[in-house]
Formats: sequence, C-alpha cells, structure tokens
Amino acid sequence: MLTAAPAAWATDAAPAAAAGTRIPIESFFENSSFSGAILSPDGRRLAVRVAPGGQRVRLAVLDLASMQVKVVAFFSDADVNDFRWVNDQRLVFDLADRQLAQGALRYGPGLYAVNADGSNYRQLVTRTDVRQNKRAILLLPWNTFLLESIGDQQSDDVFVTQPEFTRPGEVNDLALLRLNTSTGIVKTIAQPPGTRNWLFDKQGQLRVAQVRNGAQEEIHYRDSAEAPWRTLARFDAYSGGKDAFTPAFFAPDGALYVHARHGGDKLALYRYDLEKNRFDDAPLAASPDFDVQVEMLGGSGRLLGLRYETDAQTTQWFDEKMQAMQKQVNALLPTSVNSLSTGWRSATPFILVRSVSDTMPITYRLFNSETGSLSVLGSARPAILPSQMANKDLRHYKARDGLDIPAWLTIPNGGAKKRPMVVLVHGGPWMRGSWNWNAESQFLASRGYVVLEPEYRGSTGYGQHHFQAGWKQWGLKMQDDIADGARWAIAAGLADPQRICIAGASYGGYAALMGLINDPDLFRCGIDWAGVTDIELLRNGSWGGYSDVSEHYRRYGMPVLIGDPVKDAAQFRATSPLQQAARITQPLLLAYGSADQRVPLPHGRQFYDAVRKTNAQVEWVEYATEGHGWALPATRYDFWQRVETFLDRNIGPGSHRQ
Repeated sequence: MLTAAPAAWATDAAPAAAAGTRIPIESFFENSSFSGAILSPDGRRLAVRVAPGGQRVRLAVLDLASMQVKVVAFFSDADVNDFRWVNDQRLVFDLADRQLAQGALRYGPGLYAVNADGSNYRQLVTRTDVRQNKRAILLLPWNTFLLESIGDQQSDDVFVTQPEFTRPGEVNDLALLRLNTSTGIVKTIAQPPGTRNWLFDKQGQLRVAQVRNGAQEEIHYRDSAEAPWRTLARFDAYSGGKDAFTPAFFAPDGALYVHARHGGDKLALYRYDLEKNRFDDAPLAASPDFDVQVEMLGGSGRLLGLRYETDAQTTQWFDEKMQAMQKQVNALLPTSVNSLSTGWRSATPFILVRSVSDTMPITYRLFNSETGSLSVLGSARPAILPSQMANKDLRHYKARDGLDIPAWLTIPNGGAKKRPMVVLVHGGPWMRGSWNWNAESQFLASRGYVVLEPEYRGSTGYGQHHFQAGWKQWGLKMQDDIADGARWAIAAGLADPQRICIAGASYGGYAALMGLINDPDLFRCGIDWAGVTDIELLRNGSWGGYSDVSEHYRRYGMPVLIGDPVKDAAQFRATSPLQQAARITQPLLLAYGSADQRVPLPHGRQFYDAVRKTNAQVEWVEYATEGHGWALPATRYDFWQRVETFLDRNIGPGSHRQ
C-alpha cells in the first residue's frame, strides 16, 4: 500500500516541442495515465484510477480529511477497469488487460470488492470459465457483469447481469441478479421475458424493464416490487414512432423521466405521468439544435441539476449553490467545459471537477467550496500541452439537396489558407462527434493538415429528420454529404483542392473507399482501417471470419437502416467497395485486425486482393490479435506512423500532387 499527497498523481507539464519539431506520436496515442475519479456518496473520499509511469492501472482512495492516499487494488497481470462506490465505505470494480489485444484475451472481467481502507477484499466473479471455490463461496461465472450505478444504496449490494451467449454478440437470455459484495450471496430478480435494459428507483427497486419482442420494443413498469408489470409503450425497435421513448431516470422524489421526441424533431427530457400514462407537455431539458440525453445530478435527496450534450457538454443547475460554484469554477477555468460532481449526500466542501476542451485532454481537479482553492489531480494525457494544440469549431454547410450538414473543423496553428486537408469520417454510422480533445484530429493538425469531420445525414444527435435522411443511403446521399463538405472547404479557401485525403474506421473506412470511387477528382488518397468493404458481407458474414453483428440487427435493423437484401440488392452491388474495387486508382492505406469480430478480416483481405490487381499504390498492414480498433499502444504508434508517412508522401508539403 502506498501513501502520498494527491499532487503525486499530477504529472509535470511536458516540455514544449522545439520549433520545427513534431510532437511525438506517443504523446497522442499512449494509454491514459489518469482515467477516472469518483467521490464517495458522503463526499469524504475520492476513488481514482491511475497508472503511474505506464504501470498497471490501480485503484486508489484519497481520504479528503487527511489528504492521504491508499492503493486498495493493484494486480500484476491485469488493470483495474470499471469501478464505483457501493456505499460510503465500499468499492466494487472489474478488470481489463491493457497489454493484450482482443485476439489474445482469454479471461472475463471478473468482479471484486474492497473497503476504502483496503480491508474486506473479496473476489466475487471468476475470470475464467471454470468455477472456483474461494473462502467457502462459489464464485459467480465469468459471464457475470456489473450494471451501472443504481443510485443511493445503504447496503453492500450491487446489481449484475448474466447473459447467456449462443455465439459472440448473440444473447439468448439475460438474467438479473442482486449481489452482496461482502458475502457473495446472490438473489435472482424477477423480470419480464425478453428484458434487455433496466431502470431502478433510488431505493434500488427494479421499476422499469425494456423488453425486446421480435421487432418491437416494449416499456414495462411496476409500482413496487410486489406489484404486477404493466405496459407503458410498444413501438418499433429501430424506426421508433410517435409513442417511442427511452426511460432516463427516477428522480429522488420518485418521478420518472424519459427521453422522447413527443411529436417534435429533437429528443428532449420529459416527466412521465404514470397515472395518466403520458408525457408532460413541456420538457425539462431540450435544445433547438440537438437531441439531448440527460444524466441526473442529485444530492441530499433532491434533483440538483441535469447534464447533457449539445455542441459540448452542458450542465443545467436547479440548485443555487451548485450554480454559484459552477460560475466560480468557470471563472478559474474559462477555456474549458467544467463538469462538477458532488457526493450523493455530501458532508464536505469538496467538489470533483472534470475539465476538457478542444485543446486539452480530460483533466480532473478538486475544488474546495469553502476556500475557493482548485488543485489538479491528474490528466489523461499529461504530455499534451494545450498551447500546442489546434482549435476545433462546429461549422455548417449545405448538401447538394439543401440539407444542413454540421461539421467539426480543426485548423492547425497558424491558420488555414489552402492547406492540405484530411476528411475524417466517423464510424457507426449512427453516432456523432463533440467539442472535445480528440487524439486523431489533433495529431493530424499537428502535422499541418486541416481536419474536417462531417456530421453527414444518418449521424445521431441532430434530430430525427437528420438521422432518418441517412436510412438506406450508404454510398449514396451520405457519401454526397462528405464530398460536399470537402468542396465547401475548398470554396472557403481552407483546403488545397489538389491535396485532400479521405480517411476513417469502420463505417468511416467504408466511406473512405466509396469516396475514392465516387469522387476520384476530389480525393487524392484514402486511408481505411477496420472498414466495411461489402454490405452483404457485413450482413451474412463469411466462412473466413465470424461477425458479432446480432441476428436481431440483421433481421430487423439492417432492412430499415441500411437496406433490404432482396429489394435493394442492386443498390448493394453499386455501393460495394469490394465489387467496385477496380475503380480505385488513388494511393490507399489499408489496416485490419486479425481478431476483429465486428468487421472480420475477410472484409480487408478480399478487398485488398481485389484492388491490388489494378492498383499498385496500395499499402496493406494486418495487426495480429487486434480487434475492431487498436487496443495496444504499440499498434497505435505503428499505425499512425504509417499514416504520417502516407500523408506526407501523397498530400504533404513535399508531395507535389498535380
């Protein structure tokens, strides 16, 4: 066990890179050294996840009265992963292994509990598929996973799930258990058949169950643990409908709040009247420009505020004291988004502050509301200096059919005037970006490239119309939106029209390949890592690689969102990079993981075999044991070094592209 002042966690600022030198790749893509902090419910202690000097991630507890630190969990063969407070005195956590990629993993996450002083340590779940007897307690099997926090509990209990897998990505059954972290005793919780998600009230009682019934999503509710279940809503699991909503949380007063569109375009937070079975007319939280999905901020038995994402993270305080503290912290940290957290029933003046900006990685600080002092706890990327990073802004442009397209624009320091540009396409494709520090875009900007990240139609977070406009538009209007963004940047004088590259992973890799096919005059090169190369291959899989895409999504989701395998077969062929590979003549970098279960290796292998028949400018790299994304720092360093060399050669200052 170690004791130290909290300042010991904070790494000294990295020396500034000398003029004309490049910031090391490792500074952008190393593992996080300080990756989380949570105040105890009473606010007297702070649990932190930290990896000093690149060592294994450990769990430590800071006693805020004495400012003494104690490491309460440290493994020589694993890293502390998810962790949370069970109550004022007890923590629960599971494990990961940051030194192994997906294909090399042989263990589950396990589950462990320990008191804040390091006592009463207990393993609760085995990491292997062999049941073990320890301290006369039969450990739960490896497929037992911790649920998210259920709020203020006075017991040593947590909730866990036990999915029954028929194959990777396919869950046949999903049991819900209540587990005592001190005794290891479990109790099965009754739930409606087909339940996939749960919502508990602040007393730890299961009140809402989200049930999957074929293509339908059903919301079931009960008034108490003894009351019968009743159905509140039923709607299509993927296309939704006017009655669709998602349970958000129970407030301390017992009111149920849900996310719904309620006849509008944007998702908002509404109180749900359980007696009348309908939403309140006015939302509690909403934005005219963004969907909002809200996290409740509670304390002392009251709803203190709400936190949600617009262009950046937004906090809406109802409590005057918290609102005043927010203003005080913002005045001390005016260039970042500062998220304040307090213990559920805090008895101390300490507030945890999580700060981030477009130029600053996540940084944790401790604010003393009595003295007004603010001290640094740690940074996710201590080697990154905000002064060396580039600003990132949300811009808008019109697609060729008039649809408004938001896009994140990162401009290298020194401004942009016909610079080389990388169009970086996000994956999903049903997701969105945000105003925060991003390693990929900042790395590219540090090398002198303007970075454009379009929120093409189909991206989430911008309303139902924007999302639905992307249905069945892979390689079509979704692709046009990306090309229109590049042309907008050219017209604005930001990008050199002769030096534009398109890049992305997963769906972004698919879009990079389709960009080279559809717009060869615009994109001079492409980078695809872990990218889909054929929709039919994604839907059906292949003998050479199994996909973890669920059968439910294949049967009900893909026909709605991507296309029907029979009716849209001709469209699938026309928008298949694999079948259109001969049309790609530009330089191309391909990178795939041999253990990828989302986009299996045959996507890359078959495409590479096809494209190199007619294109000699293709570079291929296969990372053994890596999955859908790069888990190992060594892989990230190697890949981004290849990206740097590839871009320098093809669109960099010395490339002389004509």
